[in-house]
Amino acid sequence: MMSSEKGTVNGTGGRGRGRRSRGGTANNTPVVSDDGAQPGTSSSGSSPSDSQPAVVTKPTPKSSKTMGTSLKRIQKELAEITLDPPPNCSAGPKGDNMYEWVSTILGPPGSVYEGGVFFLDIHFASDYPFKPPKVMFRTRIYHCNINSQGVICLDILKDNWSPALTISKVLLSICSLLTDCNPSDPLVGSIATQYVQNRPEHDRVARLWTKRFATGL
Repeated sequence: MMSSEKGTVNGTGGRGRGRRSRGGTANNTPVVSDDGAQPGTSSSGSSPSDSQPAVVTKPTPKSSKTMGTSLKRIQKELAEITLDPPPNCSAGPKGDNMYEWVSTILGPPGSVYEGGVFFLDIHFASDYPFKPPKVMFRTRIYHCNINSQGVICLDILKDNWSPALTISKVLLSICSLLTDCNPSDPLVGSIATQYVQNRPEHDRVARLWTKRFATGL
């Protein structure tokens, strides 16, 4: 009975004939690459010379133009706030990092924070002024719009931010918040409730905190 596999020959003849090596001996097993293609062809059947080298895509760095714009803006604001600082406020970079500032606010006269010195951290994003700065209190303060982590509930630091605003205006708004808190939009509900329902007790505790945490006494 004849075999139905006509193309299979015992290593000789027909389609199974191996190619000869340079030494003249028969090599019955075709060399196959890792992807299953024989030498001289790609897996798609084209020769190596026809294939294009793989394009390696590098991660796109932050736009130098955006960084340059933000740095110029921050440098301009630093010059302005150094020359004409807001009342009871000062601010400037930490060391050589223009994107990390520290600020000092003196408790407004006549407020429950009078006599206190409050330190804040300011972080500018790389796309400032198109995004608001991140401003946080480092000094503990008893205030319904400022929590124990120093986060400030202030509209211009969130949805109402505008590139037309500056860090000087932000500090002025924070000073205004120390004079007149906003219990209708509190960050610490218990303090807001106390402010509305028992103002004398609120003011007593706020003065106590100011003396304890913001005067060094």
